[in-house]
Amino acid sequence: MFRPRAAMLTLYGDYVRHRGVEIGIGSLIKLLANFAISEQSVRSAVSRMCGAGLLKVRHNGGRSYYSLTEDGKCLLEAGERRIFERKSGGWNGYWSVIVYFIPEDRRGARDRLRQELTWLGYGPLSTATWISPHDLGNEVQELVKKLGIKKYVQIFQAKHLGSSNPKAIISRCWDLDRIHKRYANFVTEHRVRLDEHQDRIRNGGGISPSEFFAERFKLIHEYRRLPFFDPDLPEELLPENWLRSQASTMFHEYHDILAEKANKYFDSVMKAY
Repeated sequence: MFRPRAAMLTLYGDYVRHRGVEIGIGSLIKLLANFAISEQSVRSAVSRMCGAGLLKVRHNGGRSYYSLTEDGKCLLEAGERRIFERKSGGWNGYWSVIVYFIPEDRRGARDRLRQELTWLGYGPLSTATWISPHDLGNEVQELVKKLGIKKYVQIFQAKHLGSSNPKAIISRCWDLDRIHKRYANFVTEHRVRLDEHQDRIRNGGGISPSEFFAERFKLIHEYRRLPFFDPDLPEELLPENWLRSQASTMFHEYHDILAEKANKYFDSVMKAY
């Protein structure tokens, strides 16, 4: 089941943005009807996204057309980098450490900081101390400046001098079993769908363009959620059976099969409505 706003972000992120165009409300309604999202839900989601400054509207002859604002483009570009630009290289043994003391009257900023640190790949060593094996100091500096809490946050590069194995620290800060299960479920589910799709193509089974679109949409929508749970840890800190690489390989294999006809379907709907 797709939430309307999340589905809209997927649609704009993977179709509309790359075409640099606006799209009519009728096309949005038609496209998202493939996922049982009602017309009222689409209109409400569009209205809220305009109110949030992510979309802007142009009216022409009684019709409404929606395009991304600069803020909307920045949001989707940042999400794409998080999803597809994986960190590489080994670990130098140092931790990026974030320590903060944020007053209760700035609770909203504090909650937002925790959420954003999680998205960056930090894990909580304690309530107000977060760590990452990657040097992300510049990203955190930009974040705390944006949130207006720079004076409450300290950033360190530190080497652990205790007796704990680094993997013990990792297990304390991140639930790797939970993340592993997400990868395993993704691989299992989509491997079955990929194999079925390939069999139907080989055997001449009729597959409508809208089905290619729906399958590609679901694949991307579900895959793009994984990196926001995965802290992208260096290989030497991960369990031996980590499934990130397998999930990525399968995603690209399936995506390549679906992309051409899915794009043709999207373009036909965008022109028709």
